Amino acid sequence: MIPPKANAQFVYYMEDVLDVDTRPYDPLHPSVCFDESSKQRVAETQLPLPAKPGQPERYDYEYERNGVSNLFMFFEPLGAWRHVEVTDQRTAIDYAQQMKYLVDERYPDAILITVIHDQLNTHVPASLYKAFEPNEAKRILDKLEFHYTPKHGS
Repeated sequence: MIPPKANAQFVYYMEDVLDVDTRPYDPLHPSVCFDESSKQRVAETQLPLPAKPGQPERYDYEYERNGVSNLFMFFEPLGAWRHVEVTDQRTAIDYAQQMKYLVDERYPDAILITVIHDQLNTHVPASLYKAFEPNEAKRILDKLEFHYTPKHGS
């Protein structure tokens, strides 16, 4: 059973996100979802078996691990737009760079950009102050409105 306090927090965050999702499309106030995921980089170690009549090309599942990459992804459902950037890591500074891209390059004319994302420890305004001078961090943050998905619910 979920403790009442935890359940109330989940409901609050979920209702908040659902309220954002019901907003009409406004290019001056876009709503954007943001997330990241680490992915293993692999290289094939064996050549595929060639196709033959009635049989497709076949691959063995053996591979060589070549490290990990991070994928940052923005998605604007109402604007039919998405953007993926591959990085070597996902630090607070990397997150701040993504928010700067959103404000300065993707939506330079927007009045306010709503960003929906999870509650990862780097998804906080302090990350921008870690990456940029205070005036620059504030300039970027003044154009962003954050909404968070429930913990364990994104």
